[in-house]
Amino acid sequence: MELWSALSLLLLCAFQLVYAQRTTAPDEVTALNKVLEHWNLANHLNLTIDPCTENSTWASETANPRVACDCTGSTCHITHLKIYALDIVGDLPGELFELRQLIDLNLGQNVLSGRIPPEIGLLSNMQYLSLGINNLSGPVPPELGKLTKLVELSLSSNQFSGPLPLELGKLTSLQQLYIDSSGVTGPIPQEFSSLKSLQTFWASDNFFTGKLPEFLGTLTELMDLRLEGTLLEGPIPSNFGALTKLDILRIGDLSKEDSSLDFLENLTSLSMLSLRSCQVSGKIPAQIGKFSKLQYLDLRFNKLTGSIPDSFQDFTVLQFLYLGNNDLSGEIPTRIVNSNLIALDVSFNPISGNLPSNFSTEGFSLNVLGTSINAKGLSDSGEPGLLHCLQEDTKCTNKLPAVSSSFSIKCGGTSQKSVSGIKYDDDSEILGAASSYKSSRNQWAVSNTGNFLFNSNGPQYIASTDSQIKGTLESELYKTARISPTSLRYYGLGLKNGKYVVELHFAELQMEDTTSWKGLGRRLFDVYIQGERVVQDLNIQKEAGGSKKALIKKFETNVSNTIMDIHFLWAGKGTCCVPYQGTYGPLVSAIHVHQVSGAESSSSSERKRVGRIVGVSLGCAAVMIIMSSVFYLWWVKDDAEPRHVRVRKT
Repeated sequence: MELWSALSLLLLCAFQLVYAQRTTAPDEVTALNKVLEHWNLANHLNLTIDPCTENSTWASETANPRVACDCTGSTCHITHLKIYALDIVGDLPGELFELRQLIDLNLGQNVLSGRIPPEIGLLSNMQYLSLGINNLSGPVPPELGKLTKLVELSLSSNQFSGPLPLELGKLTSLQQLYIDSSGVTGPIPQEFSSLKSLQTFWASDNFFTGKLPEFLGTLTELMDLRLEGTLLEGPIPSNFGALTKLDILRIGDLSKEDSSLDFLENLTSLSMLSLRSCQVSGKIPAQIGKFSKLQYLDLRFNKLTGSIPDSFQDFTVLQFLYLGNNDLSGEIPTRIVNSNLIALDVSFNPISGNLPSNFSTEGFSLNVLGTSINAKGLSDSGEPGLLHCLQEDTKCTNKLPAVSSSFSIKCGGTSQKSVSGIKYDDDSEILGAASSYKSSRNQWAVSNTGNFLFNSNGPQYIASTDSQIKGTLESELYKTARISPTSLRYYGLGLKNGKYVVELHFAELQMEDTTSWKGLGRRLFDVYIQGERVVQDLNIQKEAGGSKKALIKKFETNVSNTIMDIHFLWAGKGTCCVPYQGTYGPLVSAIHVHQVSGAESSSSSERKRVGRIVGVSLGCAAVMIIMSSVFYLWWVKDDAEPRHVRVRKT
């Protein structure tokens, strides 16, 4: 028995010795050290001992950089490598792909550049690969299709080019795919129809072409689908109705064919539904009002007709309801405003009737501009007739007398006078997610709709900085700006008809102008004046040559209805989350509009021209009458006197 005990103790000691002496595969140690050296990470992680040493500080889940290993065999292998948001620069070194046992590689939020080498296909054990928010370029390598164990792949916010490789369709274990703002082009490959395990698919802000793929409706595990700001065409396929597990559906900016909302009938798990600018026509299904989990509904900029369903009074958790810029009629359901609803936008619809009950609830914002609603009691509605006046083709001359030929606004800030003597009006009023207000002198109004989703800083519609703005003598003019997640409109009111110069002042205040990953964001939006798009995909930072630099853009336009409409609109393009969540959408620092000297509208000029013709004609007629009268009097007088007859001599 004593011999057996001694033998057991000896074996145990030998086992512990062997276990204690297990080390990382030498080739992996060499490769890892070269990778760290390549990215100058000695200050962050100095591996003077074996990288797979048990209980090392760099192995914990919260460590960054992180190196974790699998030591179940006789030799340890590096399985996890995280170098996250440390602003590493340079390319992906070849030694990285010698870590063949990697399961999780997270290089997100850095400034990596160059191409993804084809050697990426050697990492066949990879399950989680994050290269999002970098500066990688070139085509997405088809060798990624060899990583068949991938569960999550992020290529978001890079500078890739060309189409997505068909080989990605081989990643049948993939559950999450993030390729938004990655720069890829062409159609979404049909081969993606094999990704039956896919639960999350973010693909907004790319140059995808062709029709919105019908095969997406067969990926029935999808819970989060986002496709905005692309070149895709409608319609939304009817088989999207099979995606009953969807929690978030965001589709936008579809062109050509109309879509309907019939596919939504069974999508009762939705908490967020946004179909902005999708050419959606027809009526809103009453069934949507029964979606008990729906918190956000955006159907703006479509062709919807009919009335707002009475069932919308039954929403239990809805917070944001956007129905603006459609052709909805009838009245707003009386009890649509409940304790949960934060914002309601019905602007620019031929809706009439009265305001809903509880519209004055604290914290609730309502936008009814461009409607025929009786807005009595709404503090920001302005003078009677303004709401209806802003509807398209409505004549406003009688309701808004043309008394002004200019207006100037310090967007998002207090009033100030420029070096050149221009007085910019105060525009520091706090706007909500669906609100508007009119200036104290009735010269202009502003309207905002939209909500910065997932912004940890909460709802903010004004950006500001203490930094000096370069490229201008008017730095203070640019230190605040009005921002919006979707639609920001300014209206000049009571303007004399004629030709005007519109001067728009911009400076990027949120996107950082650094060599860090925080400088990789892109803000893009469109500008419309009097309904005409004058700028598409405006990138303030790029045009100004950097952040916090002044940019002025001037345009000429005509006013023929006493109203000027300046519309800043987000069309789903640009990054969403750099340098932080909710950094996107229109931004403007100041507006100065003035009539061109001596310019008049065609209708006014025509009236004056007609007046001059009539005046000249009447003058000529008067002269003819006077001359005729004089001649007549002379003739009568001549007949009354003796005639002097000349006698001819003989």
